[in-house]
Amino acid sequence: MISTSDFKTGLTIEYDGNLYQIIDFQHVKPGKGSAFVRTKLRNLRANSVIDITFSSGEKFNAAQIDKNIMQYLYSADDIYVFMNNDTYEQIELHKSSIENELYYITEGMNVNITSFGHEILGVELPDKVILEIVETAGGAKGNTASNATKEALTNTGLKLSVPLFVNEGEKIVVSTSTGKYDTRAK
Repeated sequence: MISTSDFKTGLTIEYDGNLYQIIDFQHVKPGKGSAFVRTKLRNLRANSVIDITFSSGEKFNAAQIDKNIMQYLYSADDIYVFMNNDTYEQIELHKSSIENELYYITEGMNVNITSFGHEILGVELPDKVILEIVETAGGAKGNTASNATKEALTNTGLKLSVPLFVNEGEKIVVSTSTGKYDTRAK
């Protein structure tokens, strides 16, 4: 059991039948009345963010979230297969549970699979990934006064804006948190 005085950013708790990760918290001691803790929590099952206020000293069960490095192997229809690099155990995830992450995952890539007991919660991506441009429009000459970018499509299906000098077949670095072009890959 942990108390609100033990809260730390990144800590995972069980509350109201769900698993929540603490994104932000603030202890408040008003002039009148008892102290309370204002929190911003991410629901790990629904991947939504909520604001909840708790009374100071309230107790919760700590949730043990495991992270295993797994390699993405292949997909078959709407099933995506990942393999644990240490035990060679394979797990299958349905497309609907990792739909947003699929734009950044390529075959052979290592990712963190988060789980609670035997329940798979999702895929944790690296901060940046390398993707290949498969389709892009040619840049218009002289169109560099403002917003010197063009639309491009990557090998994973991600559509993004890239600088005019990026061409088809090139590899680029993309931020997984924003979905934006970062740099050319070396």
